[in-house]
Amino acid sequence: MRRVIWFTDLGRDDVSLVGGKNASLGELITRLGPAGVRVPDGFATTAEAYREFLDTPGLRKRIAAQLDRLREGEPLAEVGSAIRAAVLSTPLPSALERDLGEAYERLGGNVWRTDPDVAVRSSATAEDLPQASFAGQQETFLNVRGREALLDACRRCYASLFTDRAIDYRERMGFGQLSVALSVGVQLMVRSDLGGAGVVFTLDTETGFPEVVLISAAWGLGETVVSGQVDPDEYVVFKPLLKDPALNPVLQASVGPKRRKAVYAEQGLTRTVDTTPEERSRLVLNGTEVRTLAQWAVAVEEHYGCPMDLEWAKDGPRGELFVVQARPETVQSRRRGAVLRRYRLTGTGERLVDGIAVGEAVGVGPVCALADPVDLERFQAGAVLVTAITDPDWEPLMKRAAAIVTDHGGRTSHAAIVSRELGVPAVVGTGRATTVLADWQQVTVSCAEGAEGHVYAGQVDFEESETDLGLLPQTRTRVMLNLADPAAAFRWWRLPADGVGLARMEFIVAHQVRVHPMALVHPERLSPEDRRQVDALTEGYCDRTDYFVDRLAQGVALIAASRWPDPVIVRTSDFKTNEYARLVGGTPFEPVEANPMIGWRGASRYYDDRYREGFALECSALRKVRDELGLTNVVVMIPFCRTPQEGDRVLSEMAANELARGRNGLLVYVMAEIPSNILLAEQFSMRFDGFSIGSNDLTQLTLGVDRDSDLLAHLFDETDHAVTRSVESLIATAHAAGRPVGLCGQRPSNDPEFTRFLVQAGIDSVSVTPDSFATVKQHVAAAERS
Repeated sequence: MRRVIWFTDLGRDDVSLVGGKNASLGELITRLGPAGVRVPDGFATTAEAYREFLDTPGLRKRIAAQLDRLREGEPLAEVGSAIRAAVLSTPLPSALERDLGEAYERLGGNVWRTDPDVAVRSSATAEDLPQASFAGQQETFLNVRGREALLDACRRCYASLFTDRAIDYRERMGFGQLSVALSVGVQLMVRSDLGGAGVVFTLDTETGFPEVVLISAAWGLGETVVSGQVDPDEYVVFKPLLKDPALNPVLQASVGPKRRKAVYAEQGLTRTVDTTPEERSRLVLNGTEVRTLAQWAVAVEEHYGCPMDLEWAKDGPRGELFVVQARPETVQSRRRGAVLRRYRLTGTGERLVDGIAVGEAVGVGPVCALADPVDLERFQAGAVLVTAITDPDWEPLMKRAAAIVTDHGGRTSHAAIVSRELGVPAVVGTGRATTVLADWQQVTVSCAEGAEGHVYAGQVDFEESETDLGLLPQTRTRVMLNLADPAAAFRWWRLPADGVGLARMEFIVAHQVRVHPMALVHPERLSPEDRRQVDALTEGYCDRTDYFVDRLAQGVALIAASRWPDPVIVRTSDFKTNEYARLVGGTPFEPVEANPMIGWRGASRYYDDRYREGFALECSALRKVRDELGLTNVVVMIPFCRTPQEGDRVLSEMAANELARGRNGLLVYVMAEIPSNILLAEQFSMRFDGFSIGSNDLTQLTLGVDRDSDLLAHLFDETDHAVTRSVESLIATAHAAGRPVGLCGQRPSNDPEFTRFLVQAGIDSVSVTPDSFATVKQHVAAAERS
């Protein structure tokens, strides 16, 4: 009987012998070690050794009796406790004790140490299979030293095969309780108590987006990360550009609080202590280490042929990285792929308020009406958020809501844009929701009945259906996405879109950066309170402007990576002065305008001495995304450019900031949202590589209608002949100059006839919010067939 086998003699086909965890360690050492992946040496006990232990007189019978009690209705906690007590009170077979002792002594000799500190890990023979995950159900013991401590840890691993969770899981999954065996892995410790540790996934764990490596890192031993005791640092690395040594495709590097860390205890095993303020504010890994881990993870994924979940550790004294575990990822890999859910009401209820429908879903929950977003604890996950109006401060609550209802706002309001990207149904512009809807009243929020959304009393029945995205028609006209929130970008990766037609930089600034760029350039102009807020947000940056560039670049990069290599059109900042003033430190730099909608916004700011340095930071962020990270699919778009001469001045500013049109293949588009853009389209075509019609502003300025005015809503019509003639004229002139034209707006999703008009006029692309994509794709296909 083989009771102990060295990792170097194991491979991935030995799961039945030593479990998935230990078989994988053997595979990593033998097959990926030559590629540079470092794995600590060690050995494993076999399933045969475990069964020999179970055959200790009376033990198997005692366990079976307790399991019979469970099936007769005895509490799981009592049964599990009794089984574990039986296992812990049973000595290991003498032959297994001998073989373990000899292997442990040899392991110490290999590294010239007596009684080396080792990690003792449980590895069930059915764990880490693609169809089942036993991960985390059995125990691991760190910093085990000495022969007797090793034998005790081995027996405790055996007992952990019968934790309450493990027993319940096997019952539900249909695994025989005594047919699953346990192997114990004994592996040299990596002194990560003096360094750091964490986990690596070869996909995005929330969305299943497969083109990134997600790395978590904390100080000390890895148990705090695996168990969820700390909020770790997080790094997102883009796989497709990882092999180019000239690029640094780290899309995001976020500092986590890391308030605790696990270290060696004086009397053996481990203890948890507080981290220092310096440790909490500093990243655990440097850029080279992040790249190394990402490259190792990709190599492991390619070898196994499936998404992987790895654990890593950094030896503090030596500064070396190691992979200490690897298993197939079993959550996202099971999710159904290209399907889109839709909703339809099947019941009726009293209609309480109406407004503009955002999205096409239905949400049900108790009302929670809030005047401001500070009362986080009062808002329960799954409640319906009711408020007057939202801004970026509300987004943490919005992400937890079953639905959103506002008094004010239209289709282009903050609540509408963010809820679309989150996939949360919203009814905006109701006028009276905060006075009609009572706290904790159960309501149904329906956005599944067309352009108008309704809030019903009680829980109204509805049904969901799914669309196979693989069956969506092909179209000549490109259908693209409007995205603003980087956190939501990966969510839509399965949509067969042709890129991003509009990524709003100002939303990234408001949500990811929060500070007015000029406040970072000229902090001497800030009030003491604003200076305090800026210092808090930019902590750790010697040059405060680097904070703006890094945060903005990370946001743009996440959106660009989500659609690589298709084009992602990023519109430079288009805040109005009153919106800029609301950013931290913004007030000293923004004038008060009577009509900000047609005031100092867009292109007119970029060459003005009052904002030129802020625009330079925007250019630096975009240059970093394209040149350093390598995301050259980013197209820059200039908003609200009133004259061709103004376009020249903006392009000159960009060139001065090393973001020249044509450099490294850079395309620069211009928004077509002002009548002058239409009338002088030929001249604009000589300066820009393409146009994107902003239908809201174009309609507003063509008809002289404030798009946010409730009183004039009946006059705001994107299908008005004055607007459609402008669209036709622009397309014809731009095409004659060889320039593409797109349209970014919601009208194509609500109006098939408007879509038909655009297609017949020769539009090159339409860009819509993700929840409207399937509908618009079908509208476009129908229009192309007609």
